Parts: sequence; structure tokens; C-alpha cells
Amino acid sequence: MHNGTRVVDYLVRAVSEVGVRHFFGVDGANIEDLYDAAFDHRELVTAVVAKHEFAAATMADGYARSTSGFGVVCATSGGGAVNLVAGLAESFASRVPVLALIGQPPTVLEGKGAFQDTSGRAGAFDAVRLFTPISHYCARVEAAADLPAHLTRACHALNQGGPAVLLLPKDVQQAELTAAEFTPPEPAYRRDTASLRRVLDTITAARKLGKVVIIAGDQVARDDARPELARLATLLDAAVGVAPDAKDVYHHGDPGFCGIAGSMGHPELIDALQRATLCLLIGTRMPVTARAGLEGPLAEVPLASIGAEVPFLSAIHARSTDLALTLAELRGELSTPAPISILRPFTTPAVDNTPQVVETGMLTPLEVPPSDGPGLRYREVVETINAALPEGADVFADAGNTGAAVVHHLRLPRDGRFTVALGMGGMGYAFGAGIGSAFARHERADGSTRRTFVIAGDGAFFMHGMEIHTAIEHRLPITFIVFNNNAHAMCISREQLYYGDRYSFNRFRPAYPGAGLSAMFPDLCTHAPITRAELAESLRHCVGSSGPSFIAVDCDPDEIPPFTPFLTAPRR
Repeated sequence: MHNGTRVVDYLVRAVSEVGVRHFFGVDGANIEDLYDAAFDHRELVTAVVAKHEFAAATMADGYARSTSGFGVVCATSGGGAVNLVAGLAESFASRVPVLALIGQPPTVLEGKGAFQDTSGRAGAFDAVRLFTPISHYCARVEAAADLPAHLTRACHALNQGGPAVLLLPKDVQQAELTAAEFTPPEPAYRRDTASLRRVLDTITAARKLGKVVIIAGDQVARDDARPELARLATLLDAAVGVAPDAKDVYHHGDPGFCGIAGSMGHPELIDALQRATLCLLIGTRMPVTARAGLEGPLAEVPLASIGAEVPFLSAIHARSTDLALTLAELRGELSTPAPISILRPFTTPAVDNTPQVVETGMLTPLEVPPSDGPGLRYREVVETINAALPEGADVFADAGNTGAAVVHHLRLPRDGRFTVALGMGGMGYAFGAGIGSAFARHERADGSTRRTFVIAGDGAFFMHGMEIHTAIEHRLPITFIVFNNNAHAMCISREQLYYGDRYSFNRFRPAYPGAGLSAMFPDLCTHAPITRAELAESLRHCVGSSGPSFIAVDCDPDEIPPFTPFLTAPRR
């Protein structure tokens, strides 16, 4: 027994103060005290046990993306700690704030042959050196009294966007700590006013000459800036495209929407850029996946950018750590005939500039080669999913051929969130991330339930699909949809296009995940439809169910997805 003043008790209370209501991890000897504290403070947080530390990290990542707050992941020492690396690398690449609390052997055993020693002493590898490159702050907490300062620094790092890591020896976790209750540091709003003046001048000049095109990225979602983006687009009468990982930042039915940018994009955006007088990047660095196929038009149009990081393209860039505030300021300046004066405070006009909902016509899909193999085609599967998505549904997709089809064809409902992990593109990400998001968002304010959809290929399912067990344990309203082609399909496409289709290392013996999960979890709502009509009926049944559900859809491993590099590459 204890009196609730241990380091782990302080930690649990502290993460609740930053708005965290769930943390995710896998238990073990050197992190079990944190779970003990979570039990004692279960009115503040819920501790969720995942099946693998990578998935726990992606749960924290998905939780953070869906709340615009922090995610928390915990792991024990040794292999448990190392298993976090891929998940934290995705959060680092995508600027997602995840706090990792990692158990370590007791300090008295460091460098003395402790099991799972990562102190860097006496030949042990150094966990600080391992995690520093994929975090904005990493520290080993050597004494209980040091924790508050380390936690404050970690929160400052999280506010920058990206992970922070605290390594916690077991004896430090158990030690008593007398300290004031943790007060989380407020995020510092930073913007480059001189550069914003230049961006404003550029926009003002471009509006007089013709059409402005906006390409928006996932920082808009992280900063909860969707309404301000819509208002700015309406004010500018702009055409709007979105980066592949930002389908949820501007609704496909709103005025001016012209599709997805980049390798999974739409011709309408290319046409808009060719006629534009300015391309305004908002919250995206325009990595290769967002600019492939647009290199020509982007080279011919002036570029301006607003966001936390400098884009990969040459542009007039203004830094902003909070796009909701900056876009409101920008709109206020553009709405008034007064001289540009962003260096002074002002009040945004109290005008409802919510865009009128006007359903636009269907975007032009990329033309893919015909496919006559087994199963359903990617487009008809996604179109069937589109028809079944309930209001406000969230969608998490895995990268690969399946992800390309989802990014290109999905029409997300209003108020829904969309995530595809393109930072590292780790297979299996969507299973954990969708679960983490569902913990944060499935209970709506009006008492209704929001359903999450996880869409992935069978290769991703075999990597981390057993996190479905976590969704079952917690009765989460998630529908898992697996495109089953008994292959690593993107690797097959590359073998065919770039290596003469002389061999394949990436085709598997047939597997039946629907039947397998039905046998493993008899209470799980499980379907394996063959036809499109059966798929539609399966989706209706899953949407009407209260807990988790699973659909396996057979697809053709040789179908080429709507992915520009595959559609333009000459076959070898």
C-alpha cells in the first residue's frame, strides 16, 4: 500500500491536467507501477493494454490527432521500449505530440548486468541516444525530485509538435515525491509577422490578377483550423485542394473543392493550378506524395506558405504554430479595406462566413488499367463504403495500394476525421490509430455514438491486425475492413512495373481472415462478402451494430491502384 504521493501518482495526475483521459501501452515489470497508479486514479485516466508496443504508440498517435491534444504511450524496458521506435518515428515525421513514458531497470543496477539495461553503461546500449533522434525531448529521470522539471520541458517539446520521451527507472517511479501539482505550460503562439505581411501582400496582388488556389495540409486538422480555412477560402473565392493525409480539412462538397494533391490526386487540381495567379500552401510542407504530378504547374505559379515548418518547395513562407489563430487574423486583414496591419492587434469581424454547402460534381478519377482478376475492384469497394458511411464517421487508412484507393476515392462525411500515416508509412498503423481515436471520439456530446472505420490491406492486418482484440475488449464502435488479396500488393505492382514481372516474393497462400476471426471471436460481427451487393449489406449490418465488426473483401493482387507513379511508369 502507499499514500498516493509516488512519482507515478504525480505522473497520472499530471497527464490528466493536460486533458489526457486514456493512455496506451503494454504492461511489464518496469512499468507496472504506472498501471498501479492508473488503477488508483481511474476516475482521471483509463489505462489501455495493447497487444504490441508499436500499436500502443499508434493508439497514442491517433488519440492525439483526433483530439488536437497529446497522446500518452507507456512501455517497459528492453524489447518493449525498442518496439516503440517505429510508432514514435511516425509521430515525429508527422509532428504528432506523443509523450512516451518508458520504464527502466532500477538505477542501482545500471551498468551492473541488469536485465534489459539501456543505461549506456558497461556495454549496455543507451536508450537516450536511441530515442533522441525521433523526439523533441528525451531524458532519463535520475531522481524523483527531477521529474517536474523534466515533465515541464517535455510538455514544451510536445507543444512544438512531435514526441517527447521520459525514461523512468523503477526505483524512481516508486519513490515519494513532494511537489506542487503539475501546471501544464500554455502553448506559445508564434508567428512571423514580417513574413505574414509579405504573404498578405502577395495574396492581395494575386486576387487582383486572377484565381488563388489553396493546398491545405494536416496541420489544419492538428490546429483545429478547419472552420477558419473554409471561411478564408470563401472570402478569397479560392479553389481548394488537400494533401493526401488531409482529406478531412476541407469538405468535398464545399465551394471550390478540386481534389487531392499529389501521387493519388485529381486532374481538377492540376487544371486549377495552371490557371492560378497564386498557390497558397496552408499547413503542408508538400512532400513528394503531395506534389508528385504537380511539379510542372507548381513551378509556373508563385507560391506562398503558412505553417509551422518551411515547405520543401521554394515559397514565401510565414511561420505559424496555430493556424486557427493565424487564418482568423489573415481573414480579418483581408476583410477590411484598411491598410495591412497585422503587426497590431485587431478584432476579427463578427460575421458568419461559414461557406454555403453546395455539393459539387464528382471529381475525375485517375484512369487505371483494367483488371480481370478475382474479387472486387478497389474503386467499387470504396464507392460502396462511401454510400454506407454514417454522419461524422472517422476513417483511418493504411498506406499501400489499399491506402491509395481510399485516399483517391473516399468521400468523407462532414465532421469526420481522416488519417493515413504517410510520415513513415508503417504497415498496420491504422489498426492502433483507429482504436486510439475511437477512445477519444466515439462518445458524442449529445450522447450518440460515432463509428470509426479502419481500412487496410491483408499485409497490414497480418502485422498488427490482432489489435482488433483491444477493440473487442473495450466494445469500441469500429468497423475494420480488410482488402484481402493474399499479397503485399504494392510490392507486386513494383515487381511488375520495374522488374519485368519475372518473379514475385510477395504473393501468399490464400488465407481467410473473416473465417479466422469468426472462429477466434464468436461474438464479433464478422463478414466476408463476395459481391458488391453483399458488401453493401455487410456494411449496413456493421453500421447498425453497437460494438466492433470486421469485413474481409477479396481483391485482385494484380490491380493497379490510382497512384500516379504506377500509371506513368513504362513497364520494363
